[in-house]
Parts: sequence; structure tokens; C-alpha cells
Amino acid sequence: MPSVAAYLSIGGLAAVVTFGVTPIVGRIARRFGWVYLPNERTVHTEPLPDVGGLAMFIGFIVALGTAWAFNVFDPLFASNSEPLGVLIAAIIIFGTGFIDDVRELSAPAKVFGTVLAGVALVYFGVVMDSFRLPYLGETILSDDLKPLVTVLWLVGMSQAINLIDGLDGLAAGVVAIGAFAFFLYSQELTARDLLLPSNIGPLFAIIAVCVCVGFLPHNFNPARIMMGDGGALLLGLLLAVSTSVVGGRADSFGSETIGTTYFFLAPIAIPLLILGVPIVDTVFAIIRRATSRSSLATADKGHLHHRLMNLGHGHRRSVLILWTWTALLSAFVLYPVLTEQNPRYLPFGIAALGIALFTLLHPSVIEQRRNNNTPPGGIERSVADPDRPTLFDSESQA
Repeated sequence: MPSVAAYLSIGGLAAVVTFGVTPIVGRIARRFGWVYLPNERTVHTEPLPDVGGLAMFIGFIVALGTAWAFNVFDPLFASNSEPLGVLIAAIIIFGTGFIDDVRELSAPAKVFGTVLAGVALVYFGVVMDSFRLPYLGETILSDDLKPLVTVLWLVGMSQAINLIDGLDGLAAGVVAIGAFAFFLYSQELTARDLLLPSNIGPLFAIIAVCVCVGFLPHNFNPARIMMGDGGALLLGLLLAVSTSVVGGRADSFGSETIGTTYFFLAPIAIPLLILGVPIVDTVFAIIRRATSRSSLATADKGHLHHRLMNLGHGHRRSVLILWTWTALLSAFVLYPVLTEQNPRYLPFGIAALGIALFTLLHPSVIEQRRNNNTPPGGIERSVADPDRPTLFDSESQA
């Protein structure tokens, strides 16, 4: 089976290619007018290229093609149709996002493109076979349910990433941290012989990590380019594939030896915890729009990054806070997996409390409250209103 070094080599190639191609994509985008113009809802003051996902897609293609050519990855590609299915699905979902970035598609058209990518995954066998929930045991999916669950998982993951992509570097950083945590988790499963050597999940997880790493130097505030819907949907696909074929196919382990608190390590629950930030943001976005009886495609200012900036945090600090939450959730999940011990709740609790206090009591937050003349915890006006892609809406992150 491929070694960790082999995976990291492919990931490194994806990062280098993405980093090198991004400025070229930016110049091409400016030449063809593929830029997002500033308006009353954005905080950037200059037109920014919004097709950075093209560089990420090129990094993905080069990395996947190189892995396909290496003998060490033969267990993943020999007599296995799944990598081809992921490639075709990636072309479909990235193409959908890219067209939306340069011409703007309707919400139904973007949903159709995402579902079509999911159908491609199902056709080539990239499906979730089962899922295991805490205390409820394992549920084997029937042949009728596998396509539905696979498509819904892809739609959920891709839109969670699209929604969180509202500030420079936010989505790329969250995906890089979360996907790397999941890669480490999959390697532990492989070491325990609980994951087949032919499982494609680790490969696509590390590629997701490294295209983000290569893109971030150009995308962190002040960004010189945005990933656009094409990049966000591509990352959602890579996460959906890696989490479904690992979490939906891995055997359970450790529950007898580690204790009852280990319940949350049911494989399919791992990505839900690691990617808690975008998932929670998506859930609350749906609830907000449902309670206000507005369309899911209606923009609002209630996303996590909006709230942080409304509190008084700057662009970079808001991103770093959400990165830190993702890292903490990832560490909480990985600790029992890698140490075979129950998680030590006190240190993680102290860390979570520290982040919360920093978020609520930072001097800039206190100053913002004074300026707004609001009681503690109150928010009256926004210090910034970064444009935000809504569910199935186009992305604008700066």
C-alpha cells in the first residue's frame, strides 16, 4: 500500500503546482474580465479575479495524474474505476462553478451540476456503503439508498464549503486543517488494517489539503485572487469523496478497549466534528432562512464570519479564530485515535473557553461595544459587510 511519504509527495506536488499557477490564472482572469467588482456589500476596494479555483483544479489534475503514473499507487488505480469517477465528477462540479464565476448560473443550474457530479460518482462506484452512529450501531445502506445518500453527502459538503468562503483565506484554511486531520485518521485506520489498501480516501484528502496550502499565500488577506464557486465546489467534492469512502467503509475499532466516551469516533461522525465550523454555519443558515420564510438563496449577514466582524474583530483575526476552532475540533477527534486513550476533556475545555473569551473580550470588541453603545453581547451595526455567497449562490470572499 502507498506509504505516508508517497502521499505527502503527491500532496507536495499539488501544492507547488497550485502555488505556481495561481498568479498566471490571476493575470488571465484580469485579461478576460473574470473579476468580482466591489459594491456596497463588499469590503474590498479593487476588482479581484474570482476564478482561483482554476489553479486549484490544475493542481488537482497534475497530482492525480502523477499518482496514476506511479507504481506505488497501483492498489488505488489497478482494476478500480473509482479514481476515474472522481475525475469526471471533479470536471463536472468545477465546470459548473467556473461557469457561474464567469457568467453566473441560476441556483437550479448549480444544483443540477452538483447532482450530476454525484451521479458520476455513483456510476463509477464511489459510494458510501454504510454509516455508524454513536450508540446506534452500523447501518448497511441498501443499493437503493446508496445513490441518494452519496449525492446528498456531496451536496451538503460542497455547499458547506461554499457558505464558509466569505473572508480571505477562510475556506482554504478550514479545508486544509480539516482534510489533514482526516488524512491522519485514515492513515491510522490503514495501519490497523481496518481500511483496504485500495481505498482512495487518503489520496483525495491529502490533495485537498495541499491545493489549499498552495493557494493560501495568494488568498490570505489582503487577497490577490478568490477561489470562486469553482474552487469551493471542487474542495467540497474532494472532502465528500474522502470522507464517504473512508467513513462509510471503515470497520469500527477501539470501542472495547478505550471506553464509552470513544463512541463519537464512529467513522462517519469524524468529518462532522472536524468540519464543525462550516457545518454549523450551514445548519444555522438554513434555520435562519426557514424561520424568516425566505429562500435558501437569499443572502443574509448572519454567518459566523459576519458575526465575528460585527463584534469588532478584523478580517484576519476573524479568519484566525475560525481556523483555531477547526484545529481544536480536529485535535479533539484525533487525540483518542492516535493515543488510544479517552479524550482529556479538561485541556480541550480550557482551550475552548480561552478561544471564547478571546473572541468576546478582545479590546477591539470592547471598543466596538462602546462605539455602538450596546450592552455586553449586543450587536447593533456592522463594522464590515463582506459579500457572502448564499446557498448555491456565487462566491465573493474579499
